[in-house]
Amino acid sequence: MNISLDGFMADPHAALDWHFKSWDEEMARNAYEQLKKMDTILLGRVTYQAMANYWPLLAKYEAANNRDIEYAEMMNSYTKIVFSRTLETVEWKNARLIKENIREEIYTMKQQPGKDMVIYGSGSIVKTLHQLDLIDEYHLLVHPILLGKGKPLFEKAGDKVDMTFLNTKTLSSGVVILNYQLHDHFQLHIC
Repeated sequence: MNISLDGFMADPHAALDWHFKSWDEEMARNAYEQLKKMDTILLGRVTYQAMANYWPLLAKYEAANNRDIEYAEMMNSYTKIVFSRTLETVEWKNARLIKENIREEIYTMKQQPGKDMVIYGSGSIVKTLHQLDLIDEYHLLVHPILLGKGKPLFEKAGDKVDMTFLNTKTLSSGVVILNYQLHDHFQLHIC
């Protein structure tokens, strides 16, 4: 999850352009290496719609570098779980829509063999899964910017939650990646 130094995941207008200023080769390599550890992507409606319109096209873009194409192929081939009360169907390859019984659906998925799951963006999904105690690990990409106001990641997060520090990584752009564990097994990551 990309967040500002003051804890916001989006500015007051829900824009994310501020975190693309830190996007460079090192950040791209880090995202690629992280995604290789996963096989399932959890998305809310807004993030799903943006990604479903982008990644299938990038995979066909001849000028893209090999890693970008491999990343796009992973995004397109991985299982995608979309949480939405308003969507009726999802069209992106390997996407499945979940409208209710989130706890049961995710718990069942966590029991299945395979790689880990990841949530990209989708703050409302992070909040819901956090409240349902289904998140095992947070990967927070803290950007060197103060937004002052916006959409906080942990707004009304509920009761106090102790986390175990796993590691940190500092990128040359000034982004600091903080990894925290909530449970003693790794299944669902927030990136």
